[in-house]
Amino acid sequence: MIIEVKEVSKSYGGKKVLDNFSLNIESEHAYVVTGKPGCGMTTLVRIILGLENPDSGNVGLLGDYKYPYIVSGTVFQDDRMVQSLNAIDNCFMVSSKLFRETVTEELLKLLPEDALLKPVKDLTKGQRRMVAIARACCIPNDVLIMDEPFDGLTEDERNTAIKFIRDKQGSGPLFITARDIHGLEFARIIEL
Repeated sequence: MIIEVKEVSKSYGGKKVLDNFSLNIESEHAYVVTGKPGCGMTTLVRIILGLENPDSGNVGLLGDYKYPYIVSGTVFQDDRMVQSLNAIDNCFMVSSKLFRETVTEELLKLLPEDALLKPVKDLTKGQRRMVAIARACCIPNDVLIMDEPFDGLTEDERNTAIKFIRDKQGSGPLFITARDIHGLEFARIIEL
């Protein structure tokens, strides 16, 4: 599978954040888009996910693909969780194809056991990011797309999260935006 981002441009209030950007996101490869705040990384993620339309250019699927859409395991820049639910429920609720036992096993790779049953509003920022990462990686997906997934993580948490994501990537593509590319040298680095 290839996600083709072709000559995409986007402006907000006369300020161009993406200018004729192109990239083929291919299976079994990892990509990290980096740049300064406001350079268009989150906008690019939203356009790839179909949540926003570009002013010009397009995003399409290439290759022998059966469906007109992709299923993405996604980490958004903000956590997008139900704050009153615990980590297990926040992960479990995103797909009817998940089992609680599987979700629990995956979360234990990222969080201490006592954090799993607390409402996510009571977790640290780093722990909430770990829940968001686990949730994206737990669902059956064609691609992992993560917008600043390591924001708020300690160095140890970051290293654990990178290893977890790499283990969960499988044969699909991995697309990450990150201002800090430390530890992401395994990927193709693209500067916006």
